[in-house]
Amino acid sequence: MLEQCCYNSVVGQVAADFDWDDANARHLALHNVTQGEAEQAILDPHAALLEIQGGGNAERVKALGMTAAGRVLTVIFTFRGDAMRPITAYTASTRLQELYFKQRAT
Repeated sequence: MLEQCCYNSVVGQVAADFDWDDANARHLALHNVTQGEAEQAILDPHAALLEIQGGGNAERVKALGMTAAGRVLTVIFTFRGDAMRPITAYTASTRLQELYFKQRAT
């Protein structure tokens, strides 16, 4: 597990391994998000770390990022070994989209 201080360097990485199976792919599909979109949002060089949610046996990272098509997503993911495992992703709220564009402009 990565230390909390390292999460900022993980969000917006250039390359990463992702852990996908039918369960998390189906869950994203419920929100009309593809696997590729979730990966793009996490790897967005302008991605913003929102929070780290503790509890259970794994921490969950909540981040904002943009897809190649310009869709701003909220993505929640965790780590399985060295791989990132998206748990869910959905279109960011208007307020969070404004936050994303504001921080991107700085």
